[in-house]
Amino acid sequence: MLLDTASLYFRAYFGVPESVKAPDGTPVNAVRGLLEFIDRLVRDHRPEHLVACMDADWRPKWRVDLIPSYKAHRVAEERPAGPDQEEVPDTLSPQVPVIEAVLDALGIARVGVAEYEADDVIGTFTARATGPVDIVTGDRDLYQLVDDARGVRVLYPLKGVGTLQVTDEAWLREKYGVDGSGYADLALLRGDPSDGLPGVAGIGEKTAAKLLAEFGDLAGIQAAADDPGARLTPTQRKRLTEARPYLAVAPKVVRVATDVPLPDVDTALPRTPRDPASLDTLADRWGLGGSLQRLLGTLGA
Repeated sequence: MLLDTASLYFRAYFGVPESVKAPDGTPVNAVRGLLEFIDRLVRDHRPEHLVACMDADWRPKWRVDLIPSYKAHRVAEERPAGPDQEEVPDTLSPQVPVIEAVLDALGIARVGVAEYEADDVIGTFTARATGPVDIVTGDRDLYQLVDDARGVRVLYPLKGVGTLQVTDEAWLREKYGVDGSGYADLALLRGDPSDGLPGVAGIGEKTAAKLLAEFGDLAGIQAAADDPGARLTPTQRKRLTEARPYLAVAPKVVRVATDVPLPDVDTALPRTPRDPASLDTLADRWGLGGSLQRLLGTLGA
């Protein structure tokens, strides 16, 4: 089981009231919410291996060099408020080091790699896996890894992690008209404003799915754009031709890396804490209470 950790603690932060605080009054809603999530996931799915995958770099330079708009709006959102704007206190970022320390003390593998996003870490672990893989994420980009033949599926949280959308190839075909390997091509053709990906003008999700059904993949679509006899409308041919510079680099940006240099870590699900003394200190300092105790009980069982 591979956790898109930031996706989950972000959901926990907004799903658990900020009134959940440490003894000193510091909010710990994301910390406790994530522990509750992991507890439920382990109880429901009983993975043999568990990895908390991290964003060591949420906007890698090599992706920005290819598409400068990649996640650019998120950089603007992170800039300090101007003189006429009210500064909203950031109560999530201070919780991230606490999350990391608690995971380490528990002995849950935590992996982030410089110059790569968590998606790339997940992609590489998935590529190396010899058995079934469950990817837990609220990021649809990872649908591209779904592979029924290898037992790779995405568990997408709908309500907490108690209600999950189990995403396999049948679900993808019904929803998007593509399988896992075709999802990346669909995504780069239609674009994604949340990631700063422009896509091809005039080609939305349904048109992209139709083109992929007709021509197989991105390479087939581009070959069709060069073939006067291919069944494309004049407008589609024109827009695909105009988008050729974007389409030349988009695959490397959109597709998750599968060759990240992963560290040598023990991914086995821990039964007992790796560092009980540190965990006790963290539990007292941050008031982790029942959230931590329930997870410890689940791991021990």
